Amino acid sequence: MTYNFSEIAATVRRDIIRMCYEAQSAHLGGSLSCVEILVALYWRVMHIDPKRPDDPNRDRLFFSKAHDVKALYAVLGNRGFFPKEWFFGYEKDCGHLAGHAVRGIVPGVEISAGSLGHGLSMAAGAAFALKKRTMNDEQRTVNNYPRVFTILSDGECDEGSVWEAALFAAHHKLDNLIAVIDYNKLQAYGRIKDVLNLEPLTKKWEAFCWSAREVDGHDLKKLTTILLATPFVKGKPSVIIAHTIKGFGGPKRLIEQVSSQYKPPTEEEYRELIG
Repeated sequence: MTYNFSEIAATVRRDIIRMCYEAQSAHLGGSLSCVEILVALYWRVMHIDPKRPDDPNRDRLFFSKAHDVKALYAVLGNRGFFPKEWFFGYEKDCGHLAGHAVRGIVPGVEISAGSLGHGLSMAAGAAFALKKRTMNDEQRTVNNYPRVFTILSDGECDEGSVWEAALFAAHHKLDNLIAVIDYNKLQAYGRIKDVLNLEPLTKKWEAFCWSAREVDGHDLKKLTTILLATPFVKGKPSVIIAHTIKGFGGPKRLIEQVSSQYKPPTEEEYRELIG
């Protein structure tokens, strides 16, 4: 099947904005900045079947930046994991979609997440287990094992647990682990460079023995190409630094603003963006 990725991304953005407006919810900016990353993964890169969300041989996506879960919900709903009608119950009593995802409640959600800095640790553990399982499975070849992708926010790279997991993954040569950092350069209280500067970010990951690449996080063609090229080096985990814009495609007053972390669209902005 041939997909129009740009149209899919536009639809996902509208659904995110609608959920945010109707629930008067926070975290719009970071939800919008990772749309293309998720679209490339779910429509082109990952080996998944929405009708079999628990297939043991599926690729996994561990969504670590849990406060931006609207983006994951919008992708899963549009990909067919659950009815899009569920969007209308986002953060509402008796709805299916909570403000932070819970495994076992929503099809396609791989981890319960909330506090930042844990996703890479869980992803590394899963990648390690999957690789061990495959090596002991006579029905599969050693090089044919499920992959674990994880999307991290740049702000959560302040957490020591991220770098502990990075050490673990490199030590165990987890080349079935691919981390993508949504590098929109803003976090809850300011710009990354002012709160806790991460640069040189790519060199830091390389120093932890990961194979690292950088890409425009809103260019679907480049994103798809680089994701399909993983693992970049056999025997090494891969990390992609995706340069993005916080609030991309949302209300103009919130683009590249810390306030996009907290403010939903106004009614006027909602009508303008959704039509």
